Amino acid sequence: MPPARQKQPVRPVNPDLPENRVGKGRLRITALSFENTRFVIIGASGGIGSALSRRLKSHGAQPILLGRSAAKLALLGEELGAQTQVLDASKADELEHAVAAFGPINGIVNCAGSILLKPAHLTTEAEWKQTIETNLTTAYATVRAGAQALWSTGGSIVLCATAAARTGLANHEAIAAAKGGVVGLTLSATATYAPRNIRVNCVAPGLVDTPLAARITSNEAAMKASGAMHALGRIGRPDDVASGIAWLLDPENSWVTGQILGIDGGLGTVRSR
Repeated sequence: MPPARQKQPVRPVNPDLPENRVGKGRLRITALSFENTRFVIIGASGGIGSALSRRLKSHGAQPILLGRSAAKLALLGEELGAQTQVLDASKADELEHAVAAFGPINGIVNCAGSILLKPAHLTTEAEWKQTIETNLTTAYATVRAGAQALWSTGGSIVLCATAAARTGLANHEAIAAAKGGVVGLTLSATATYAPRNIRVNCVAPGLVDTPLAARITSNEAAMKASGAMHALGRIGRPDDVASGIAWLLDPENSWVTGQILGIDGGLGTVRSR
């Protein structure tokens, strides 16, 4: 009879160590594998973009920061020791040339976006065009630039949609249309670029406490109502979404593509009580 195997001791996980955290109070199950990787982050100085940039840097990646706010990019770039470039990501040729100039990358993320809460009949043509340009056109430009940069090596492209693109919410017509386009873009690009080992995924957040949402989050009544719409009873934090994007970027998750990941406290799928 073979000798009985000795039971290996289980080492306790210390939740107070930074390497064991995904976010405040939440343990990480597996380590993110970002050593010696480089990722372009569009909209890097925004709430989600900056949280993602810091998260990637903390796990050994080198974020490359793009956006329209020179002052905010400069501060974040100095904090992270990262390359920065000011540009308008809706200009596809400009973005493509900028990404190519940075050299080899492992992935690209579009965190650029806007919030417009108006019914269609009160939305001006200018507001409609701006919403499409900021949300859908930047996503298209990201896919175009990312496909060129990752053509020979493979890698990851992550876009940002919204829970409103997957469930009917009043007064979201313009933003739901723009982000619904992002969902369709994600699925089509997945099919197109899978043979090149380029993974394309998308996150669909609920309401997140970022500067973009300040008009809502600064109003106590609006905040209470917004939190109640989410099954988990609160709106999101930037790091909630950043952790999901980082997971999609992680080279360890190389069999994940064509996914629309709801990071929304249940808003997109569950009716709260």
